[in-house]
Amino acid sequence: MSRNSLRINCHRCAVTWRPMSERRKAPGRNERNGITLFELFKMFPTDEAAEQWLIERRWPNRIACVSCGSVNVQTGAKHRTMPFRCREKGCAKKFSIRTGTVMEASNLGYQTWVFAIYIVTTSLKGVSSMKLHRDLGISQKSAWFVLHRLREAMRGEDFLMCGPVEADETYVGGLEKNKHKDKKMKAAGGPVGKAIVAGVKDRCSNRVSARVVPDTKAATLTRLVADHVEPGTEVFTDEARGYLPLSRMGFDHASVKHSVGQYVDGMAHTNGMESFWSLLKRGYHGTYHQMSYEHLHRYVAEFQHRHNERPKDTIDQMAGMVKQMDGRRLSYEQLIAQGPRAVKRLEEIAA
Repeated sequence: MSRNSLRINCHRCAVTWRPMSERRKAPGRNERNGITLFELFKMFPTDEAAEQWLIERRWPNRIACVSCGSVNVQTGAKHRTMPFRCREKGCAKKFSIRTGTVMEASNLGYQTWVFAIYIVTTSLKGVSSMKLHRDLGISQKSAWFVLHRLREAMRGEDFLMCGPVEADETYVGGLEKNKHKDKKMKAAGGPVGKAIVAGVKDRCSNRVSARVVPDTKAATLTRLVADHVEPGTEVFTDEARGYLPLSRMGFDHASVKHSVGQYVDGMAHTNGMESFWSLLKRGYHGTYHQMSYEHLHRYVAEFQHRHNERPKDTIDQMAGMVKQMDGRRLSYEQLIAQGPRAVKRLEEIAA
């Protein structure tokens, strides 16, 4: 029977394919429940409403101390920014919903943070700091910092794929001919001077895992597959030599030869990963125009998170990001530590 007539449950990934007869006829991902801007403003009319929602998402049962984990917590403490206090002896720490998350030490209101989460979640090709600065009425510098903080929260944990799996790599960066003379590399070829991003996609769950890699050697590409794919799984790649050892490693490996125009050979193809790369490149060229190498891993995490969370309702996507904020911290000094702004910052401190 076809998927159009039968509800299918994958016992390995807990994925349910709903028959077309149960889906609303509408463009796009019509099986999801979205949130309009009007509904968003009604849900979070004030900072207090946004704060309460964030609290309920982070601590769905009881508020817990971020230092010792105790639920013996006093609420409504008389402190301007720290409404919670741990009652445990030896702790007594004051904290708020910001503490221990990417929102820590931020002066932006909770409503601003929730709206930023909504915008980032629903913008499939990403949103620029200039656009966010205009939408939220904050400075461009603050918007840039908020976006990187949210990308830090979107960096998910590794997971195993049950397959079939596609593995592929892409190159991210500007063309050599368009670079300034001082930045051009004395070499020719398409990938010269570009960063390499490799990824795997599970056809069963439609989930993707991608990371920035230093090279396309066999040790690098096979490690990526081994870290995310169960042994014995079907793995489909192109003819890159870096994937040749997969068969010897216990994977059921098959490939297609893009160099001779072969893109599909039965079940063997990498069209799913190519689709993901296409969306990443649309964000690169159409939204961000540049992704600096020191921050590229966060941009990749952003597109990976949005792809994997896309089947969920919008409110569930937002809630998932709030949960991933817990335990993440990104200060401005950490953010610029590897980039050109770090040099400027050090010069300002020295002056």
